[in-house]
Amino acid sequence: MDNALLLKFLLFLPLVAAIVIAVNPSKDDKDARGLAIFVSSVMVLLSLVIGAGLEGHYGGMQFSTVQHWIASPFPINFHIGVDGLSMSLVVLTTVITLMAVLASYSIKTRVKLYYANVMLLTFSLLGVFVSQDLLQFFVMYEFELIPMYFLIAIWGGPRRGYAAMKFLLYTFFGGVLMLAALLYTYTQLYAMDPAAATFNMTQLSASSHALPVHAQVIACLGFFLAFIIKLPSVPFHTWLPDAHVEAPTPISMILAGLLLKMGSYGLVRICMGFFPAFFAEYGPWVLALGAINILWGAVACLVQKDMKRIIAFSSVSHMGFILLGIGSLSNAAVNGAIFQMLSHGFISALLFFMVGCVYERCHTRLLPEIGGGLAFQMPILFYFWMFACMANLGLPALSGFVGEVTIFYGAYTSPFATSSLHGAWTQGWIVAACVSVILTAGYMLWLLKRLFYGPEQPKWKGHLYDATMTEKFVATTLCALTLLFGVAPHLLTNMYSKVGDRITSEVLNRIQISQTDTTTKPNL
Repeated sequence: MDNALLLKFLLFLPLVAAIVIAVNPSKDDKDARGLAIFVSSVMVLLSLVIGAGLEGHYGGMQFSTVQHWIASPFPINFHIGVDGLSMSLVVLTTVITLMAVLASYSIKTRVKLYYANVMLLTFSLLGVFVSQDLLQFFVMYEFELIPMYFLIAIWGGPRRGYAAMKFLLYTFFGGVLMLAALLYTYTQLYAMDPAAATFNMTQLSASSHALPVHAQVIACLGFFLAFIIKLPSVPFHTWLPDAHVEAPTPISMILAGLLLKMGSYGLVRICMGFFPAFFAEYGPWVLALGAINILWGAVACLVQKDMKRIIAFSSVSHMGFILLGIGSLSNAAVNGAIFQMLSHGFISALLFFMVGCVYERCHTRLLPEIGGGLAFQMPILFYFWMFACMANLGLPALSGFVGEVTIFYGAYTSPFATSSLHGAWTQGWIVAACVSVILTAGYMLWLLKRLFYGPEQPKWKGHLYDATMTEKFVATTLCALTLLFGVAPHLLTNMYSKVGDRITSEVLNRIQISQTDTTTKPNL
């Protein structure tokens, strides 16, 4: 079958599944869960088939489908396609969705509505990664607010209403900024040349380069702020810990593993791909923001008592590596940032799943209330926990190490770190970010010690149980992928490296042009 048709089928499959689950007259909750598992499994197979047919050596879009709907006043089209970058995130989406659906065994109320919202959320996520029309991208990007709001507000914890509304307000504000930047870009292109005005993302990656520097900076700033709110980055990160703490475990897996990647994907695809002048001018500031993110998130983890808050702030810290990578503007750093997106998707989903397993047994996430000593009654879960913690702190041979070491290498060899103008300042921020490696090891080992080491607590003796078959399958799958991409990272990099190299080279060319222009200007 044609891969373009398979891609279209993959996109709309979760939408159809959501409708079928919602209108199914059966009152048996097992039917809704069974259908969600079946559809999620089919999506994984489809994404692997499409990915296998992708030509990794070709950095352009493949398997495109275009349907023109409305020509004026704005061109509204249905346009999807994938390259190595988007395809790798599509595979990540289908795998994490399946793991989250399997982990949803604890959902006992309004089960049909729950799985219907999960399928709607998956449809939105896939739509973001395969959309090649900027207006369509915006619609898909904003559509996820609806199912995610209800998934937190209905099935969340005691403060679920507050957390869901905070998530909605922050991300909606980011969407407003994106819409303003989108329309500004279109009008600036139209003013320059009406024929160049388009929402086609492939064409925009070439035509937007012709915009004046000030127009690129203004347009990119709107997109940049929208994406770092979703990432999230300091100082817009405060919605994330609250959302994670109140969300049910499977939704925390999707939130950390997939939703945050919408922001990082937008930074690479749109901000870097469309507006190279912005990064040529402000790349060192983006790098500095990444270093601040890494340090702030790591320090915040050291003072938390709630397991979920620790992993949430850890995600803030690890998303800083992506900002550090894309701000460095070297091939190694940008490709390392993309690898970090994918690696963090698997590791964060595994960690939140592990937190959920402990919560299901102890009914608390507070470390002082648990008291330690859980390894006596949960030895298998302890092994999974230890693996997840080692992956998160960047142990060699696991995927977390690959992403971080590549970013650091790329940062030290970046044009900013080696320049006479920004070199010392940039290297100082990179050194500050390196300190986070020590802090990450500290808070992850401290978390492991507070949970599993020490004497067995009398209150838990005889009341806890070890991993179930479903828990073993989910944890083993995520651990295996983390190990696989740690020892064979080329399985991922071969897919997206051409895209990362192309985007980076375009920004570097812009830097060289701007430097040439500066040196040739007469002294006035």
